[in-house]
Amino acid sequence: MERKASSMAKVLLIGIVIAILCSEIKCSFEDNFSKSDCPDSHFKTSEDGQIWYLSLNNKAGCGFMTRQRYRFGWFSMKLKLVGGDSAGVVTAYYMCTEDGAGPTRDELDFEFLGNRTGEPYLTQTNVYKNGIGGREMRHVLWFDPTQDFHTYSILWNSHQIVFFVDKVPIRVYKNANYTNNFFPNEKPMYLFSSIWNADDWATRGGLEKTDWKNAPFVSTYMNFNVDGCQWEDPFPSCVSTTTQNWWDQYNSWHLSSDQKLDYAWVQRNFVTYDYCQDIERYKVKPEECWLSPWD
Repeated sequence: MERKASSMAKVLLIGIVIAILCSEIKCSFEDNFSKSDCPDSHFKTSEDGQIWYLSLNNKAGCGFMTRQRYRFGWFSMKLKLVGGDSAGVVTAYYMCTEDGAGPTRDELDFEFLGNRTGEPYLTQTNVYKNGIGGREMRHVLWFDPTQDFHTYSILWNSHQIVFFVDKVPIRVYKNANYTNNFFPNEKPMYLFSSIWNADDWATRGGLEKTDWKNAPFVSTYMNFNVDGCQWEDPFPSCVSTTTQNWWDQYNSWHLSSDQKLDYAWVQRNFVTYDYCQDIERYKVKPEECWLSPWD
């Protein structure tokens, strides 16, 4: 299968704007992030500080989070995932309203589920509103994410949330034109990443366990980019939408024609699970599943 090439000029322009942004502000790890409480040996950087390595062994994983919270925007980072036999290992890249799994949190998840050598990586996305998730989708990827860096991005505005892989939209999660309890749009979020052991569920439902002989497991990061509304208490400028930013304007409220072609290609070839289609799990289809990603 060959992906239909698309120009996607708008997204390329976004990349240029973000690159200019990062040339004007400090983009080192220390300027943007703080490290979780993990051993120093589990977090390393390249000599120039632009590439970051998180590692996991049978004693501890590691993670980091942004120093700033955001409400709406474009959030992007390049990752290279754990290679070889990574069954049971999860690399997470996500946004959340708090540092912890609180009962009222909002959250937008990319989770990369490790595999046995030779098996495809699974990418799981999920959306939480007020502590309620269960909105998983899973995709296989059209490349080996352990061989090189690939870009994983989230577009978040009051109309839709779109998960991108290398500028290709793999999931579209729409808001409704009424007050609801499924679309997170009220609370600011931090951006996180972590590597951790989840062999109770991550690979074949927990049947494949982590082989610690292969430790340490290392995930690699670079090129964090954000073009979003920074939340500042007590009167944040992003308390409501203003349409002053490209990610909050009409063209970002829905997919472009080229993006729809790419999204259709992904839907046909790479979706392995969609909670909206799981009638055993949800006897009544969740209300957000009736909203069309094409609108």
